[in-house]
Amino acid sequence: MPDLPKLQALCELNYTQFLQILPDCDAEHLSYAFSVSAHLRYVVQITEAAPYTTTVSIEQQAPDTPTFLKPKMTVRLYHDARMAEVLSSQNTGALNASYPYPNQRMRQRNEKFLVNLFLAEWLDFCLKQQPKAVSEVQ
Repeated sequence: MPDLPKLQALCELNYTQFLQILPDCDAEHLSYAFSVSAHLRYVVQITEAAPYTTTVSIEQQAPDTPTFLKPKMTVRLYHDARMAEVLSSQNTGALNASYPYPNQRMRQRNEKFLVNLFLAEWLDFCLKQQPKAVSEVQ
């Protein structure tokens, strides 16, 4: 059984950090590009905006890095619950709260928690770099 209180607390932290990075997260089809160095850039695109939720895609852009090493995920922000949850990571599709182990796809028992932890670490990294939105495309 997954440790849901830890996952919920992590999703609440992720939401708070997301709001510090994205100045406006309720406009559909808005994109932000954040440069954290000369060779490392992230693009955050709002793909869906509804009254209580926003769905964003996050993708690393580094020209000299192989595609399989570039993080890519889809995150949903729940504004009423003040939570941000990773819906998919590295094109794996929807994640269950927990998995039996071993399983056919060899996912970790707590894979959903782990990808949300990665998001928390990425958001923390971005905040420490003090990223500035270098472009907004509507």
